[in-house]
Amino acid sequence: MRRGLGLAVLLPGLAFAQAEFRIGERLAGQASPSPPAGVIDLTWEALLPPNWHPRKPLEGVDLAALSDNDPQANALLEKLRRELDRAPVVKALDGKRVRIAGFVVTLERNAQGITEFLLVPYYGACIHTPPPPANQIVHVLPKAPLSPEVAIFPVYVTGELKTVAAVTPEGTAGYRIAEAVVEEYPWSRKRR
Repeated sequence: MRRGLGLAVLLPGLAFAQAEFRIGERLAGQASPSPPAGVIDLTWEALLPPNWHPRKPLEGVDLAALSDNDPQANALLEKLRRELDRAPVVKALDGKRVRIAGFVVTLERNAQGITEFLLVPYYGACIHTPPPPANQIVHVLPKAPLSPEVAIFPVYVTGELKTVAAVTPEGTAGYRIAEAVVEEYPWSRKRR
């Protein structure tokens, strides 16, 4: 738990928030306020081209025949990772004003807060699990630094979506929103 543990130490009163979501958990579709006029409420599925199949590199491979540290398995994992990092984006979304909800993976921060992050569709992506495909990661440059207290909860990101790739230490993003407005996502702690 690279960042999660550090944040719990820095903000011990907020450590409970990490227990609210399980690794791999996505946000439930709950009622939320309408987006601002002229803004599309975007789902993560909308970022996937309809003809893209992420399992294609695995076709014809007998995965049960491979073992850990098998050179063939390692080569296959490397090939799969390269394919996922080059996952195609939906070009028709380029330049659209959108709002999308997700989880924050911090890239840069200063004394004022988080100045650059990845928005991902599920909790723990890029930190506790391998990064999702590039078309499921949005590189976000917020208009104002994001408070670390907000970053441990799900957020809405609103702004102009660009189909611009960004290679970061935490994962490769296929989309970018610069000058983004970041707000807390309205979720309920009593959802279980």
